[in-house]
Amino acid sequence: MTIKGLVTSGSTVPDTVQARWSPDTSHSTHQAEVTTHLDNVLPALESLRSQSVRLSEWGTELANRLLSGQRLLAAGNGGSAAEAQHLTAELVGRFDEERAPFSAISLHAESSAVTALSNDYGYEEVFARQVRAHGRAGDVLILLSTSGRSPNLLKAVRAARERGIITWALTGAGPNPLAEACDQAITVDAIAANAQEGHLIAVHAVCRAFDAEVARRTNTHGGGQP
Repeated sequence: MTIKGLVTSGSTVPDTVQARWSPDTSHSTHQAEVTTHLDNVLPALESLRSQSVRLSEWGTELANRLLSGQRLLAAGNGGSAAEAQHLTAELVGRFDEERAPFSAISLHAESSAVTALSNDYGYEEVFARQVRAHGRAGDVLILLSTSGRSPNLLKAVRAARERGIITWALTGAGPNPLAEACDQAITVDAIAANAQEGHLIAVHAVCRAFDAEVARRTNTHGGGQP
């Protein structure tokens, strides 16, 4: 395709997945589309229920590490960036009950760093370089992607491994490269939009376990964050 003299290759963006159903255009009302979308939330929820133990383990492990002074780094692209930032906001702020703030950084939210690194090193390096800058051994890096194929997230995993940082992936249906590259993964078996909705549920589930462990630890030791 040519746009104002520019020739585009027509190649697809890497971080996309093929839809598993096509829209019904036979009716003027699109209630059927809405109903189908809502129905497709159920597989995402069931997929998460089957991994509830791991969600609980993530929340507990994250609490133990952050209470010990470690940090959470998070990253994603597009809607996945929004979900990752939701998680870091819950930790720096609070989820339900009042508690101490914890160190959590969304790498994609550093707009000047992202644009500078994209310009100087290419977009595939925007997270990896920040991981090398901010990450320390024992920190946690969580990466969100519905496709599990984003090159910049895969490079971030490699950078984290160099630093001794634990890596978790929250993706769409598996198997996928990101889930396989990380130390642990939770895969949501649903189409992209519903998998992303499932990621928010997963984020909140991790926060439930996180807060429960923080409360248990602080009550046991009679104090707040060390």
